[in-house]
Amino acid sequence: MADRELLAAARLACDAADWQLCINTAERTKTEVDLALRYPLPYAAEISAAAKGAGLEPAFLAGLIRQETRFMTQLRSHAGATGLMQVMPATGRWVAKKIGLEPARADAALADPTTNLLLGSRYLRLVLDDLSGSQAMAAAAYNAGPGRPRRWREGAVLDAAAWTESIPFNETRDYVKKVLANTAVYAALLDGRKTAPLRPRLGSSIGPRDAAAAPANTELP
Repeated sequence: MADRELLAAARLACDAADWQLCINTAERTKTEVDLALRYPLPYAAEISAAAKGAGLEPAFLAGLIRQETRFMTQLRSHAGATGLMQVMPATGRWVAKKIGLEPARADAALADPTTNLLLGSRYLRLVLDDLSGSQAMAAAAYNAGPGRPRRWREGAVLDAAAWTESIPFNETRDYVKKVLANTAVYAALLDGRKTAPLRPRLGSSIGPRDAAAAPANTELP
């Protein structure tokens, strides 16, 4: 299909709220790029509210969701991860207890976008706090579990881009790059700019936890 046909098909998919098809089709164009189709933002109000409640940048939350589910609310993995942010039931119950929600009620509503965003965003905040505020490490933790980036940060201090390239899991390395690239694009779109730099997302360097920092939160699932 020609680019114009692909973009027309992507618009139809977006109009039908098939965000996965919309994004995947828009990404197939070779020369004509429509960022609004490649990076739609359904549930914008809900994402903004969840980000504000968790003290997160809305663009980071949107960038992670785009990579996790393409904004499809009813997706469920073979492992049981559910909803927009692919929250595992056990993780959802753990977060619910932390924030004063009834775990059973949160579990039953895990596919509900508002509940899923609440639990997923609060978990992401806890992960970000545990990993020195690094979006790269937090994204790695969201994909591979928090214990792995804790181990991967030990050793020599590395430039953050080099640290990302050193992630030993292909899936996680690719995931981190895509989440941060998505975040940069959403930051630009939300701020009304054409571009936003990726480098600030990575940070300057990644290395061992500062000796004066709080110990690792080993309770994190």
